[in-house]
Amino acid sequence: MAGNLRIKKISLLVISVFYILAGINHFINPEFYYPLIPDYFPFPVFINAASGVLEIGLGILILWKNTRRLAAYGIMIMLVAFVPAHVHFIILGGCLSEGLCVPMWLAWFRLIPLHPLLILWAWWHSSD
Repeated sequence: MAGNLRIKKISLLVISVFYILAGINHFINPEFYYPLIPDYFPFPVFINAASGVLEIGLGILILWKNTRRLAAYGIMIMLVAFVPAHVHFIILGGCLSEGLCVPMWLAWFRLIPLHPLLILWAWWHSSD
């Protein structure tokens, strides 16, 4: 039992750092994210900044027991909200005009199964 608790605590720290760093990256490299936002979404600069703030905030909130469930569900909802960006990237053939290009299998892998695994990871911490 102690080993499982240790794994869960390490996982909690990793998920927190993962989302905090991902959120910070929205401000360090905003040009990376703009082309990933589908054209039918208005205000890409705002969407990018809001995503960054949300990731940082949820990454911090998941650390505290009294806000962990809210943060975990927030991460799950956020990940579902990011699905259109993943689909947009696949529709573009895994290549953006700005130079980002990945093999199609990797573009699909990001959506299926990686995205559901990230959702499950957050869900795992929702009952802590």
